[in-house]
Amino acid sequence: MSEVKPLIGLKWEPKLPCLALESKTGSTSSKVAESGSLWSSKSELVDGLCLPPTDPKKVTKMMRKQIKDTTGSDWFDMPAPTMTPELKRDLQLLKLRHVIDPKQHYKRVVSSSKLGEKYFQVGTVIEPAQEFFQRLTKKNRSTTLADDLVADPNASQYRKVTSIVLFRKCLLYKDA
Repeated sequence: MSEVKPLIGLKWEPKLPCLALESKTGSTSSKVAESGSLWSSKSELVDGLCLPPTDPKKVTKMMRKQIKDTTGSDWFDMPAPTMTPELKRDLQLLKLRHVIDPKQHYKRVVSSSKLGEKYFQVGTVIEPAQEFFQRLTKKNRSTTLADDLVADPNASQYRKVTSIVLFRKCLLYKDA
């Protein structure tokens, strides 16, 4: 009847959810729990700690996952940026820049090269001191290329003219 209660602070046990890996009936559900669970079995744990695998194939696979995705030392280990919708839109605009400004001719980009699509950097333009009075105000600055094209009056005028021309061509083909 006399229970020995440990003093507070002298004994600590982690409160983990109880996993029933072995059932009393010996059903197949225990096998499923062992293979599909996130917890390691007690035989794989050493002093309650998870150890790295001893299989060399598993070790090299884990090491490959830990290496950052970069272009290599020839390109100064430039990392691959995380693709956001804004970055995707800006890359599409750069691919279609010959359509946006028809008077400016650009060299064709080789589409077979996937490096240009995966590895790139986005920077900011620093204006020289001579352009202090001609610079854009904070109100007129845009964060993406798409915002810049929408705000550009020359590009919007070109879009209006081309849309009218295409609309008239469609009407002519419908009537014929």
